[in-house]
Amino acid sequence: MKSSFFHLVFAIVVCVVILIGYGVWHAAIAKEGAAVTTLQSQIDAKTEAINRMSTTQTVLADITGDEAVVQSYFVSETGVVAFINDLEDRGRLLGTVVNVLSVSTGVVPAQPTLVFALTINGTFDAVMRTVGAIEYAPYDISISTLSVGQDGKNNWHADLKLSVGSSVASTTAKTL
Repeated sequence: MKSSFFHLVFAIVVCVVILIGYGVWHAAIAKEGAAVTTLQSQIDAKTEAINRMSTTQTVLADITGDEAVVQSYFVSETGVVAFINDLEDRGRLLGTVVNVLSVSTGVVPAQPTLVFALTINGTFDAVMRTVGAIEYAPYDISISTLSVGQDGKNNWHADLKLSVGSSVASTTAKTL
């Protein structure tokens, strides 16, 4: 009987040793699994940050083009002469004479402006078309005063005061 009892004790000791070994290895693997999980969450956070930066760079590149379009609606301080030439050319194309009487700076809340006083001479139809062409020109324009009068049988004039959005200096966007 001793031999059966000895085998039983030996089997129990072996099982206990195996269970203890299993417990130790399970704890070690669980510890490494936690470390791997932590590393994976750090990798995911960095990947997400890189994706956000890439998206931001793409959006900024798109906005740069939009900024140039928006800036074209404003007359810079250095572009006043070109703007005056544009006004005169619009009048000439429509059969009128546009004279710029004065140019001054103004400030609408938080936005610099240029204030122009103009007179337009020609036929009634041509004068009114020129006023419309100026008002709907691709600039930030608002007409503050307009008066129309007749100088002769077929000769009219319009005196108008308009303000145009201005940009102090040309800005360029920086890309990352």
